[in-house]
Amino acid sequence: MMVIEERMPAGTSERRHLHMVARQFFYVLTGALTMELEGVRHVVTAGSGIEIPPQARHQARNDSPADIRFLVVSTPSTRGDRIDLDEEQGSTC
Repeated sequence: MMVIEERMPAGTSERRHLHMVARQFFYVLTGALTMELEGVRHVVTAGSGIEIPPQARHQARNDSPADIRFLVVSTPSTRGDRIDLDEEQGSTC
């Protein structure tokens, strides 16, 4: 299991990707995280979270005007288990 705390500046996003084996849980500490999960956008606010199952295409975004902080819990670790999709799939995922 791996637990990390992240800060995402306003207006930024990670690349759309998936994990073949790892299951993740994003728990928002401050702000509002927009999570695109299999093409559906979810707004996750402070004090709540969202689960990302293995092989689910997802992208964390900060569409707000302020920084956000969140925890990412992954089991097993995501090291070596990430496949970026933007180059392969374009923005249709």
